Amino acid sequence: MTPPARSPSPQPPSRPPARSRRARWSRRLAISTAILVLATSGIGHAVVTGIDDGIDRVDPFGGLSSRPGTTEGMNILLVGTDGRDKITPAERDRYHLGGEPCHCTDTVMMVHLSADRSRASVVSLPRDSYTEVPEHTDPATGRRRPAHPQKLNAAYAEGGPGLTVRTVEHMTGVHLDHYLEVDFTSFMKTVDVLGGVQVCTARPLKDDYSGLDLPAGTSNLNGGEALQYVRSRHLDGASDLGRMQRQQKFLASLIRQATSSGMLLNPMKVRDLASAMLGSVRADRGFGTTDILALGQAMKDFTPASSEFASVPISDVNYRVRNLGSTVKWDETKAEQLFRAIREDRPIAARHSGGADEATPVDVAPQQIRVRVLNGSGRPGLGRAADRALADTGFRTDAAPTTAQGPLVPQTIVGYDPRWDRSAKSLATALPGSELRQVPNQGPVLTVTLGTTFTNPTKGVHKVRPQDPQQTGAETRPIKGDEVVCP
Repeated sequence: MTPPARSPSPQPPSRPPARSRRARWSRRLAISTAILVLATSGIGHAVVTGIDDGIDRVDPFGGLSSRPGTTEGMNILLVGTDGRDKITPAERDRYHLGGEPCHCTDTVMMVHLSADRSRASVVSLPRDSYTEVPEHTDPATGRRRPAHPQKLNAAYAEGGPGLTVRTVEHMTGVHLDHYLEVDFTSFMKTVDVLGGVQVCTARPLKDDYSGLDLPAGTSNLNGGEALQYVRSRHLDGASDLGRMQRQQKFLASLIRQATSSGMLLNPMKVRDLASAMLGSVRADRGFGTTDILALGQAMKDFTPASSEFASVPISDVNYRVRNLGSTVKWDETKAEQLFRAIREDRPIAARHSGGADEATPVDVAPQQIRVRVLNGSGRPGLGRAADRALADTGFRTDAAPTTAQGPLVPQTIVGYDPRWDRSAKSLATALPGSELRQVPNQGPVLTVTLGTTFTNPTKGVHKVRPQDPQQTGAETRPIKGDEVVCP
């Protein structure tokens, strides 16, 4: 998405000391949740003031101009980088946290707290979102840089919190009131103080990159395991989109754990939770004790059902841009509808029921699966009809079916790269009687070669739906928090 150009605003040439290299969105929200939880506990002003005194301060709003108008409620930008300077060598090894940080925002989220504090709306912004970074002053050289195409996560590396805020406001039209940034250490300790967080998985999850190894069913994750869960992005072709969905599920579970465990009545637990956060949070200068206490008191009855989650609607998950490579392009019309609801302090999620019983649940949503149809049946026009039927079911076909080379194929074949085996099984479910065939190095696009037994696309293509009620692929539907916590 290329936002319209706006008037430039000066950016301070210097940045705060680099305690930066912070962490991931769920860590950030873990912190903000914990702060609110502390404020509701009745421990009082002294404990919260202690937290306030331990927070590093930044000025992401200084010198900004041409900003969107203010809205009802409160909008908080939660960002984090892949910093790991406080992680011990043993933890680095155990939780696969080696390597050098990129000094960019690994994940970005916007949290809207309604004016009556009865609802929190959380919107995930893909880190590879295509945008235009506004004109700004390079903090390293002091020189002005013109507006230019970029991925969202690079705004932090170019201009720190200030440029990140400007870029997000520029993309969404939403006025941001506060900024929070947290690191790996804080996230892990907060989860541990809460006694772990419960997650549910429909299938085993194993990712050699992050070290995640979970069985199917319910698991109680400690801080390090939780970090692996929210970081994993190599479980299938869903990549960052699947990771955002897991992060949202985790956050809903964290909210339930924090608000239902009874720990808020235990002053010692509250103290430990405060200690876990000290020295890890960076926030804007305006987010102080008064705000924390007021929010906490207003949200004392907050539950997972009070929260709602969404990801920005996407039109292209592989939008190629010169010098940037693959980026994520937003669906401008649907994204505008989503952020208009935020600006107007309206809910973004609604309960969904009915109409799905006839569809077979699958592991990967059809909206995440790219398909090319080949007609090996010998029947003219069958490829186009099958392509339309698969597209109507939600699969991302290329709408350009061709005739398969070679002799006629008796049975429909789903060809797939072994790295996309889950997607292949989901596609095969929509094509009963089809044969799965591995094609190493084929890439993310699956092929469907229609066989002579495939005669009627209306009957030959069955409806499927994601087994996870949250997952709809590139366009994750807004959900309520209690829809995704463990039963």
